[in-house]
Amino acid sequence: MENILVAGATGTTGRQVVDFLSKSQYYNPIAMVRKEEQKAEFQAKQVDCVLADLEDDVTPAFQGSKPIDKVLFAAGSGGKKVVEVDREGAKKLVDASKTNNIRKFVMLSSMGADNPEQADDLKEYLKAKHNADEYLKNSGLNYSIVRPGSLTNEELTNKIKLDKNLGEMGEISRANVAQTLTRALSDDVANKQTFEILDGDTLIGEALDKVSTD
Repeated sequence: MENILVAGATGTTGRQVVDFLSKSQYYNPIAMVRKEEQKAEFQAKQVDCVLADLEDDVTPAFQGSKPIDKVLFAAGSGGKKVVEVDREGAKKLVDASKTNNIRKFVMLSSMGADNPEQADDLKEYLKAKHNADEYLKNSGLNYSIVRPGSLTNEELTNKIKLDKNLGEMGEISRANVAQTLTRALSDDVANKQTFEILDGDTLIGEALDKVSTD
């Protein structure tokens, strides 16, 4: 099984990512947490943890008892620390991933990050995401960058709409996003691809197969 470092494991989407990985026969999640007391939640589920902070030195995340194979970045500052977390935190994790020869980096981004100057409400956040995405693209790492629309708390449907540029705005459940991120970890799925997703009618696996062969 591959060891997957999940940054943002305590977030709403990150928790679902950890749950999906825990149920997988291919992956072992390693939850990256900022505080010692956050470990208990994951340890109760027999999920491995490492202590590291995106605003500080992230190298301890790679110094746990199990070697990290791939990284999934699902962290977000909620608009409070877009530079420290969404931009610089992501870039630190990219650098550490290069140093540790990570095989794939899956980035949770956002629809609109390709052209943040056009945004009204979330311009600074989208500028931070754009900067981090470009940094990952130029890092030399294998990657998938996933850009969902507005997040909801609806149930998992396993069905999405996916394209490199959907040309429309819309919503998607965090559960469908988490499932897409998890599927994107595969070695033969969406390598060095950036794509947008919304709730839709196509099974996640089928949608990812299409973008993988484009």
